[in-house]
Amino acid sequence: MGGGGAARSAAALAGRMANDVVSFIVFTILDLLDVMLCLFYKLVDYAMESEWKPCYCSSSPKDMVTSSGEILVSENGGSKVVRLSSTKLQLEDISDTLYSRPSLVSEVSRTTVRELRRIKTGRQGSRRPAAAARSAGGVRSASPNTTKFTIKSTIIQMLQGRIGGGKSYPVPRWSDCDCPTCTSWSSRDSLLFVHAEAPKDGGVAEEDVLFIHGFISSSAFWTETVFPNFSEETRARYRLLAVDLLGFGRSPKPSDSLYTLREHVEMIERSVLDRYKVRSFHIVAHSLGSILALALAVKYPGAVRSLTLLAPPYFPVPKGEKGTQFVLRRVAPRRVWPPMAFGASVACWYEHISRTVCLVACKNHRFWELAFKFVTRNRIRTFLMDGFFCHTHNAAWHTLHNIICGSAGKIDGYLDAVREKLSCDVTVIHGRDDELLAISCSYDVRCKIPRAHVKVVDNKDHITIVVGRQKAFARELEEIWKNTRR
Repeated sequence: MGGGGAARSAAALAGRMANDVVSFIVFTILDLLDVMLCLFYKLVDYAMESEWKPCYCSSSPKDMVTSSGEILVSENGGSKVVRLSSTKLQLEDISDTLYSRPSLVSEVSRTTVRELRRIKTGRQGSRRPAAAARSAGGVRSASPNTTKFTIKSTIIQMLQGRIGGGKSYPVPRWSDCDCPTCTSWSSRDSLLFVHAEAPKDGGVAEEDVLFIHGFISSSAFWTETVFPNFSEETRARYRLLAVDLLGFGRSPKPSDSLYTLREHVEMIERSVLDRYKVRSFHIVAHSLGSILALALAVKYPGAVRSLTLLAPPYFPVPKGEKGTQFVLRRVAPRRVWPPMAFGASVACWYEHISRTVCLVACKNHRFWELAFKFVTRNRIRTFLMDGFFCHTHNAAWHTLHNIICGSAGKIDGYLDAVREKLSCDVTVIHGRDDELLAISCSYDVRCKIPRAHVKVVDNKDHITIVVGRQKAFARELEEIWKNTRR
């Protein structure tokens, strides 16, 4: 028994070491590949669009942001962007992970040097305190509230074009799909696509339910799984509203958007809450959508009846750590195994490799959809692929960094507000086999909101927490909503 346990431990250790070594080699190669693709896209972008397009990997944040017609602001150690429209000035939060993603080799080198310095400092510690105290006494730090503005000539052009009241209609880039489905939003109002199911025969719904999908998905994640499995009683009582987030599915995909938290939340407000005159509603959200759900719940504390979060990406940030960078490394650990971690790492760390994936998959999504349907003839898997294909690289890249990573400094405040200011029921559901977001994310949510009920579903992962168990999930939601009426 003891020998078997030792053998398993040794095998596990060997597996981890092999994963570390292979991951180091693979991601070092990907670092080099991304640099080469950076040069490739600069040349092709210039040839196709007649102008040099900056990127986050080779341009400073100042050059990258101001080139798109914004003013970069450095405030309290964070990065913000001042955006001017025809009617107002807005301050956007952008994540530093957009432009601060060191290569694996440089990160390992810095970690090694830091560790050697720590050891050296420890040996000399007894001789340093007095000198350090004298040195610190004569140093004055800059005010943490200082705000710095950097303004370039592009701002003058922006003022001429936007303050004048003109409305821009960004066109797709050459590497984005220009099919009628992906560009239909440009010929109608710039609202999100919403799949709405109201009670039949002109009945009036007692309450509304807002469904928010996760990253690289669409409203079909709900409408093709859960919606058909609701009971007739539920359909007669509730109006079901599933939204395609900004940049995904059949919703607008503006090429000049930074896809910040404010933009996503305001688009949901305009497209769902205002358009459908929603007053009292339940929220069901998956993965990245959980962050938007929390932001909405905090903004409308008296209107939210219940909050159901599936696999929420919540990572408590240790003291002394930079929240955005900590979350980036938790979501994308740069490991080849498990496969979900590898995919997330490529999407998060490599701007140009991920753009290549979008170029191959999303621009040619009609071909891949037909091929996938022909090969598998599996409807559920096909609609999941549809959600994966219908987005642009600009939307996915900015949403991933500005929402998942960029919300690291906000999500604790949201959870505190839900605990203290909202009285609604909070339910958190997680798949035990989720390889993308650990179960600890859900338990950490309960630590912040003690009344939250956490349910862990065996043998289910990040996707199959809904897909494949839609009937059971529909019954769970109906029970949650029913309890709020008591």
